[in-house]
Amino acid sequence: MDQTDYKILSVLHENARIPMSEMSRMIAMSQPAATERVRKLEEQGVIQGYRADLSPKKLGKLTSAFVLFKTNQCKDFLAFAEQAPEIIDLYRISGESNYLMKVMTESSETMAQFLDSCNPFGFTTPLIVLSTAFEDKSLVAEHAAPNGMPQP
Repeated sequence: MDQTDYKILSVLHENARIPMSEMSRMIAMSQPAATERVRKLEEQGVIQGYRADLSPKKLGKLTSAFVLFKTNQCKDFLAFAEQAPEIIDLYRISGESNYLMKVMTESSETMAQFLDSCNPFGFTTPLIVLSTAFEDKSLVAEHAAPNGMPQP
């Protein structure tokens, strides 16, 4: 990958619905060449998909937490986690706990109910999010200039 690819990824990270004509102007490349670059990034699996950035608040998800989870029943817990809509991210981790979950619910009461529903599978250590400084930071940020655009 070269700097042009990083520019494309940075632009798409900010707005995946940007018209190719606008992107090509931003990266100083013809529209067919920019389109081909994006297609190659998709084929290589660098771009894995495009998705909408949903507002948890507008969807009524006002309480979020990171939850450390310790279990001896990994298979049973994974089956539970796959079916639990409250769990939006799940990571297998090293250390005292087996898993780290990102959980979103409507309220502290529904968070408590969710944590109670985890009890048959193991032990939780919830870390309630008080505020968020940033989320979904670009993976190509190290290639960016001070204005946020990738360096040439």
